[in-house]
Amino acid sequence: MEAAAGAAGSLLGKLLTKLSDDLVAAYVDSLELGHNSDQIQTKLLHTQGLLQLAEGRDASNIPALPALLEKLSKKADEAEDVLDELHYFKIQDQLDGTDYAAADLGDGLRGHARHGRHAARHTIGNWFPCFSCSRAQDADSAPTAAVNNDVDKLHFDRVAMSSKIKSVINDIHSLCDPVSDLLSKIPSSSTAVTLKRPPIGSTIIQDTLHGRQDIFEKIVSDITSGTHHGQTVSVLPIVGPGGIGKTTFTQHLYNDGRTEEHFAVMVWVCVSTDFDVLKLTNQILNCIPATENEAAIEITNLDRLQKSIAQRLKSKRFLIVLDDIWKCDSEDEWKTLLAPFTKGEAKGSMVLVTTRFPKLARMMKTVDPVELQGLESNDFFTFFEACIIGSSQPSDKNYMEGLVENGFLMKGVSKYPPFRKYYVMHDLMHELSRSVSAQECLNISDLDFRAEAIPQSIRHLSITIQNRYDENFREEMGKLKGRIDIVNLRTLMIFRQYEESIAEILKDTFKETNGLRILLIAVKSLESLPQSFSKLIHLQYLQIGSPYGREITLPSTLSRFYHLKFLDLSSWYGSSNLPKDISRLVNLHDFLAKKELHSNVPEVGKMKYLHGLKEFHVKKESVGFDLRELGKLRELGGTLCINNLENVATKEEATGAKLVLKRDLKELTLVWGRAQPTDIDADILDALQPHSNLRTLRIMNQGGTACPSWLCPEILVNNLKTLHLHGLSWGTLPPFGQLPYLRELSLKSISGVLQIGPDYGGFTGTCFMQLKKFLFEDLSDLVQWVVEPNCHMFPILESIDCRNCPNLCVMPFSECSCTSLSRLYIDSCPKLCLPPMPHTSTLTDLAVQKGPTWRERMLSYNGKELVVSKYAGALAFHNLGEVEDMSVGDVSHISWTNIEKLKSLRKLAVGKCDSMFCGELDGGVVFHNMDKVESLRVGVSHLTGKLLSKVFSSCPTLAELEIRSPIPPEDEEERVIQFPSSSSLRTLSFSFSNGLILVPAEGGGGIQDIASLQSLAVYDCHKLLSRWAMGESGVAPMTNPFPSSLSQLHISGESSMRSMALLSNLTSLTYLGLIDCANLTVDGFNPLITVNLKRLEVWNSGGNSLAEGLLSEVARNKLMHAGSFQLERLNVDSILAVLVAPICTHLSATLHELSFFNDKRPKGFTEEQENAFQLLTSLEKLGFYGCKVLQSLPQGLHRLSSLKQLEVNSCPELRWLPEQGFPTSLQALHLWFGSAEQKELAEKLKETYPDLQVHYYH
Repeated sequence: MEAAAGAAGSLLGKLLTKLSDDLVAAYVDSLELGHNSDQIQTKLLHTQGLLQLAEGRDASNIPALPALLEKLSKKADEAEDVLDELHYFKIQDQLDGTDYAAADLGDGLRGHARHGRHAARHTIGNWFPCFSCSRAQDADSAPTAAVNNDVDKLHFDRVAMSSKIKSVINDIHSLCDPVSDLLSKIPSSSTAVTLKRPPIGSTIIQDTLHGRQDIFEKIVSDITSGTHHGQTVSVLPIVGPGGIGKTTFTQHLYNDGRTEEHFAVMVWVCVSTDFDVLKLTNQILNCIPATENEAAIEITNLDRLQKSIAQRLKSKRFLIVLDDIWKCDSEDEWKTLLAPFTKGEAKGSMVLVTTRFPKLARMMKTVDPVELQGLESNDFFTFFEACIIGSSQPSDKNYMEGLVENGFLMKGVSKYPPFRKYYVMHDLMHELSRSVSAQECLNISDLDFRAEAIPQSIRHLSITIQNRYDENFREEMGKLKGRIDIVNLRTLMIFRQYEESIAEILKDTFKETNGLRILLIAVKSLESLPQSFSKLIHLQYLQIGSPYGREITLPSTLSRFYHLKFLDLSSWYGSSNLPKDISRLVNLHDFLAKKELHSNVPEVGKMKYLHGLKEFHVKKESVGFDLRELGKLRELGGTLCINNLENVATKEEATGAKLVLKRDLKELTLVWGRAQPTDIDADILDALQPHSNLRTLRIMNQGGTACPSWLCPEILVNNLKTLHLHGLSWGTLPPFGQLPYLRELSLKSISGVLQIGPDYGGFTGTCFMQLKKFLFEDLSDLVQWVVEPNCHMFPILESIDCRNCPNLCVMPFSECSCTSLSRLYIDSCPKLCLPPMPHTSTLTDLAVQKGPTWRERMLSYNGKELVVSKYAGALAFHNLGEVEDMSVGDVSHISWTNIEKLKSLRKLAVGKCDSMFCGELDGGVVFHNMDKVESLRVGVSHLTGKLLSKVFSSCPTLAELEIRSPIPPEDEEERVIQFPSSSSLRTLSFSFSNGLILVPAEGGGGIQDIASLQSLAVYDCHKLLSRWAMGESGVAPMTNPFPSSLSQLHISGESSMRSMALLSNLTSLTYLGLIDCANLTVDGFNPLITVNLKRLEVWNSGGNSLAEGLLSEVARNKLMHAGSFQLERLNVDSILAVLVAPICTHLSATLHELSFFNDKRPKGFTEEQENAFQLLTSLEKLGFYGCKVLQSLPQGLHRLSSLKQLEVNSCPELRWLPEQGFPTSLQALHLWFGSAEQKELAEKLKETYPDLQVHYYH
């Protein structure tokens, strides 16, 4: 019964809201119901009050009450609908200047004529059903009209409306009496329910008192030495809403040292909801120290308790705190409690009372109460941080992780690039919300849902569309129409897009739904919208989405949803054209959409409740895009960008925007779109003065020569945190130093600025105390940035960006300490003299470059990594102690001695610095402080064995070495080296070392003897193995060039390698890559090297296929048995070699990824190959790359139940997909660089498989 009473009470509340509208009330009063709207509201309020009182009581002895409440709820619901409909037509009358829905307030000819006209229409409507207007009727109900077409309005039927209102109001009126009568007979609960409040003492829990310092100091002064000092006892109430901080504030007063010193006796009592004079008096007495001769006896008599208190406090100054008082039945009761405290001889005693009820404060006070207000914004956020984060606020802590650790959120990563992190609500919290709302809210997400299991009371329905539906879904949706009240459904949310067959089912199911308040839907065409879409006059929240790449227009009927408060088009990717009369949405509060849609709203001023507008474009040629439209938006806030201000004709028009009145506007951008200034530009900018609450201001391309009066000589918008000035020619810059909260300052493309300093920009004295970011860019005339000596500016400046200032010579690196500076970016400032970098130890993000692209970067540093390339400036190595990774290229002034100073260095790359190697390293010096270097990349033209030995001596823990030693084409010198021994090297790489030749070391010591080596890569060296004997066919060479410890080997572009016999000892390999080794044959191949492989890549861009011979050898080998392979990834250039039963049998249990590269022979797949494909039961990813003549994919693809990803790259002839489609496990299909037919194919696949991620790249 309690739920029924609550529901009925809520619906009566909604009905009362509708009746409170003056126009609706006037219409109801004109219907001659026998009782006016005030009387109706009084009865509804009375019934609602009884319903509220009935909650929590036992009504089991009144079995008829639930049925009556259900009837009352339905009638209240019906009444809300009909009054909402009436209000709709009232709005339409206001918009059109008509009076079809006006109340008949007299018996004049006009009223009779109007009523007669509607009566005639109603009579005809009874003859012809198409004119029946029991509900609002639409002359053209199709939602697919073009966006710019005129929309027929809904017609108002006065007779039908009047009849319906009379009927439903009379029904409610007749139900209220019996319901009220039964409610009054429900007995009160036998046990009074007492609100339990947690007791709180005087001990401070929150150590810091945030804000309110002024009022705190005043009260301390008043109670210790101020206005209350002459009174025997004063009562000071501290009053405010719950949670405002009354108790915390009083705790700090109570525990202040000045308070404790002033009062001899201090008592704290938590009163809460139990104001019992005897109990409170006893508690207070027990807190007051007894006198020396007082007997210790238990007192229960109030008179004796009061006399004992008076005796103990007779000559003492005291402070009594009565915290959290919720009730006190009478003033006499309060005076009785207070009586013993008024008898003392000492002056200046105090009673502090905290309560949330002003009425109690007024009754108890002897002095004016202190009313606590909310904290100021800065104090509030400090308090908020303290509550949520705690006091320590470690700089390296991710606060979201705390919410994850405590189970409120869970963290996930998206399945596809760019692999974004996201947070989701925990399942338990989600399940709790579903359980609570199960009788009214339902989500259909299962393919096999059953309509009979759904509660008939469902009013809010959501459907999560799945990939495929069978005929059962159509049947169950048909049953659903008869199961729940589809007509009066209040919420309908359809998640995900769906194909046409599903659209038809949904349209049929919801074709009669016309009471929706909330609708969320994604459509591929306007035909997918509900059939009743144009008649959803009650709609208050609407979200419409559309797919990428479809130029769908918004339905023209959108503009007649006059009750709409929230319109969400943030997922609309169709046309940016809006219905031309979209401004008829006069109740719209929130409009979520891309900025192009915001800027296309004509006469936006009619939407007077609109909270946000991203962009407004001033247009001369179009009506409704005058700046005065903004002036009508009194509640406009958030972010606003005004474009095309060059089209503003007069200062009066600019003044009409009334920006100075928009106190909720936080971010404003003013943009002029042309280069040529006009005489009125300055006046227009003057008239666009924003409110002082503004936080971010951008002014771009304004043509005037003077700074506006609200920025110069005094800044009136002094709460700015961000200021961007771009493309200006002002003779004077604003005094930026007057902005106490400024955090970000950007000056870009401002002509005539020779100096930034005291005389230009207000860089004087103690200012910029909050500035964190400063950017100046394209200041072609700027010569210097100077500051006054010993200035106290920029204490928390974190970032300086200086870009394209070709004449800049001076920056105040030495004058300003900038102790918080962490980022410095210098770009295209060729005359700027820099000190040794980084010039301060706080810098952790440093870049110096000579042009805008990353290729022109000369110096970069991020705290751990240092890159120096063609940089001639000095480095402050004493500030680089944390560098772990350093790259040096094409410089001559950095030596090994310098690098030795980097105590934390782990990785070092040196290229085009031959002087560094030929000088110090060729000498006899050993650099012992390089013992932490684990990775070294060396690029040097003349590599020698002696040089390698010195490197290994200087870096004893070296684990990774990359050698890049190219020689010019004209230099045909062959450099034969013997590799020094090492006990720590694990990874070795040779790349583009076209003259380098390895030879077997006499007496050992070559690469083959480095037992620690695990990974070796060779890229485009051409001659590296030319001195190694390849052995006779099928016979291994006497020595192998590589150690048997290798687990990973990659060789590409190595023409000197001719026989697989060189690899015969590598039986521990888990990865083998042989790519574009044109002369390599399978001679000497040892099948045992494949036993431990997890990844194998063997392919050539042209010529013979090594993979065919290699896999044929594996298939023929008698030592191999089914399941012996561990291969997980296979990339080869021969479809024929892989898709044979013996190979696929070996691979069936482990192979997850299979890719074919550059196989230019097959057009399709034979039956034998199709059958072999089915053996790959673990395959998850399949790819075809550069298969130029391939026309079709395997037909049995749909049976690969584990396949998740399919990629086709540069296969232009591919035209046919498998007839049976794809497996249900497939999640993503990527088509790269294909034909126009493949692009069309991708679009069709998106429609056929809405849950499949289909991507086409060209």
